[in-house]
Amino acid sequence: MTKDKYGKYFFKNPIFPGKFTDRLIFYSRQHPEVGEKNFSVLWNCITEPYFMVKDAHAHDFDQFLHFFSADSMHMKEFDAVVEMSLGEEGEKHIITEPTVLHIPKNTVHCPLNFKIVNKPVIFMNIALTPQYMAPHAMEKT
Repeated sequence: MTKDKYGKYFFKNPIFPGKFTDRLIFYSRQHPEVGEKNFSVLWNCITEPYFMVKDAHAHDFDQFLHFFSADSMHMKEFDAVVEMSLGEEGEKHIITEPTVLHIPKNTVHCPLNFKIVNKPVIFMNIALTPQYMAPHAMEKT
């Protein structure tokens, strides 16, 4: 039995430059040893107002968007205002507290606008696809 039997399950330092701070990005498709899994995660720290995605669009996979305080000792202290629209009609929702938003596949969503950011916010996008691709996906966000 080799000492590194489970070492293949650790994906170290998936950190990339971002707009405000470094960000975490992991696409299962980029790691053949994982196999074709439907999982992508993009983690961002938003430190100032930022219009992240302007155009409404839909995907052929589900997404879970997470919004919470960047202060891990006080995650409920969410001091930001985020606008997100859903549906063909662009129904606007205002996020002012820690929130997880499930976007079912083929659901039109966005714009996504971090209108007010008084304290840093973590925005984490978990997409049930092996590689999340959108026009803004690889931008420094």
